[in-house]
Amino acid sequence: MNEELRNEMESIKWYHTIDLGNGLITNGSSNLPERIVEMQLPTDLMGLDVLDIGAWDGGLSFECERRGAAKVVALDSYVWKTEKEGAGRGFDFAHKVLNSKVIKCSCEVPDISPAIGTFDVVVFSQILYHMRHPLLCMERVASVTKPGGLLIMETVVDMLSTERPAAAFYPNDELCGDFTNWWGVNVPCLMAMLKDVGYEDITITASQRLDSVTTDNPSMCHGRISLQARMKK
Repeated sequence: MNEELRNEMESIKWYHTIDLGNGLITNGSSNLPERIVEMQLPTDLMGLDVLDIGAWDGGLSFECERRGAAKVVALDSYVWKTEKEGAGRGFDFAHKVLNSKVIKCSCEVPDISPAIGTFDVVVFSQILYHMRHPLLCMERVASVTKPGGLLIMETVVDMLSTERPAAAFYPNDELCGDFTNWWGVNVPCLMAMLKDVGYEDITITASQRLDSVTTDNPSMCHGRISLQARMKK
């Protein structure tokens, strides 16, 4: 039976590295264990309700379930709808093998509302720069974060040499050859947006500066940042 599962697993193109047990580990292109450390995902989520926005293969969703969350909702739409790189298959396969109770929710980020529930922990990882309307999307994320709830966020940042709040717009596929990337906010902009929608106690847990996005505009220096914030009570 394990051999059959292994063959099925290897037929899927994975984004997340997920330990499915019994020697089955998905060959994901994203180093999820390293990202979990950078995001400082709480080791104990016992009794908490968690929303994982942009779940893809569900690696973070299943990890939150493993850490004791009472309820985990895995939310995605674009990836599952298009089955980009087999991601729809990946989530369903991992869910089956893990005998998971994670709830699958197909929803676009701008359509998020308290109708799907409100949550003690909201994970918003690698999504903001894909959004055409980033502040609107941050409002939607805030609307489902309980008072005092924890936001765990990971995103691209840009224009790192600019001190005032600003954002770089990526026409076509300028960022990483991906036409779904739209905006790279800088750190002051990100902090201001978070505060504007109601978050406080913002802590950067990891940051990395990367190469310039374009060779002809040295002011557009980008990187990645992980942070945590609390919704005002």
